[in-house]
This record gives sequence, structure tokens and C-alpha cells, in this order.
Amino acid sequence: MFLLFIHFQKKDHEHKKWLKSSIGKSKAFWATLCIIIGLIPLPIFLKHYHLLADLTVFIPWFILFMINPFLEEYYWRGVLLDQTKFWNPTISVLYSSILFSVNHAVFGINSELFRGYEVMASTFIMGLVWSITYKRTDTLRWVILSHMLVDFLNLSSASFLDLYKPNF
Repeated sequence: MFLLFIHFQKKDHEHKKWLKSSIGKSKAFWATLCIIIGLIPLPIFLKHYHLLADLTVFIPWFILFMINPFLEEYYWRGVLLDQTKFWNPTISVLYSSILFSVNHAVFGINSELFRGYEVMASTFIMGLVWSITYKRTDTLRWVILSHMLVDFLNLSSASFLDLYKPNF
């Protein structure tokens, strides 16, 4: 679904802009913050990495962490923030972040791990940081890398399959 929205909303070569290099000291702060945000689920990975021993978990996990960050960031940050660039920047960032958070809360229907205010709060904070980073750096490189780290470290397919419980 995201792919269709991205395809029909993007202008020619816009995806190249989304992946351009960012250089500069002020941009380094946002890149570093993105990496720190991406490392937050590290304790989950260290506690539950053994779940990846099963290929029926490993393969979807690998595919998800390699593809999902591009699709989601192209949509939530690329398309939405570019489409709202003439709005007040605060409203634009809040709009994208709230929708991103609500979208992820829907996963709670099928997974105990994705239920609760913690999921809403954490995805909202990630959405804020990633939105501001995109606005400040004018690239999605760091945002996508951070999102990849989150998907990698939170063992996303194991989460969706409810293979571990949130109270570890």
C-alpha cells in the first residue's frame, strides 16, 4: 500500500533527493541522534536473538528490516512531509508523527507487544525525531538507517508473531 502512495505522490527523481548525502556539523547532530534512537531496542535483541534460529522467523525478519524502513520512511517522512512543506513546520512534523504512531498502534490487534500507550509514545517520539531530522538534513539517509536499526534490533517478525512478551 505504501508503495502505491509513494509511486503516485512523488515527483520525478524525488527519491534521489531523499537519499542524497548530508554534510555539515549541524546535520551530524541529527544523524547521531537518529543512530542513538535506532539503538534503543538493543536490550530486546540481546535478550531474544535466539528466536532467529528458526528460519521461519529469520527470513521474514531479514526481509522486513531490509525493505520496511525504505517504504515507511519514503511515505511517512518523504511523501507526507514534502506534501505538507508549506504548512507550519511544527504542524507538519506533528501530523506525520501522530499518523505514524497511530499506524503502528494498529499492530496491537495481532500482537501483545504492540498494545499499550508505550508503543504509541515510543513511535511518536521516533516519528518526531525522524521528521525533524529529515527537515534539518534534507535527506532520509539517517532516518532510514535508524529505522533499519529499530526493525533489526526489535526482532520485528518475532514481535508480529507474538513470540516474546513485552515484560522481559
